[in-house]
Amino acid sequence: MQPSDPFQAVRAELAALRHQVTGVRGCVIAGVDGLLILHDTVAGPEPHDIAALAAGAHGISRTCGAALNQGTFQEVTIRNQGGYLSVYAVGELALLAVIGDSGLNIARLHLEARPVTSRLAGLLHIQTVDSGYFGSNF
Repeated sequence: MQPSDPFQAVRAELAALRHQVTGVRGCVIAGVDGLLILHDTVAGPEPHDIAALAAGAHGISRTCGAALNQGTFQEVTIRNQGGYLSVYAVGELALLAVIGDSGLNIARLHLEARPVTSRLAGLLHIQTVDSGYFGSNF
């Protein structure tokens, strides 16, 4: 008997986001330190690289928030000629990075991704307490 996937619910959230928002090419969950936790990506950039980029975007955004006295990091979106990288806080220790192509409706992504981050924070917290999977990664 194969053991059940303890991250099944997390993977389902990532897949749902990719399927619900046209233009989403993939999703990555990373630690704020840039280490990859999980991913749901289609062919394209290496998930480990996306995790590192998400941590970099988080770092500069967190610094801006502190310098401008605007509070804690919530999200940042980078738009390039060929697409988007949006990074959302998942609790205090993780990030959700979403890669989108140039046809991505960024407003729709924000509407869909914000509640996903709340659910992911709950799922990751439950897994941290129950199984210790993330204890050594954070």
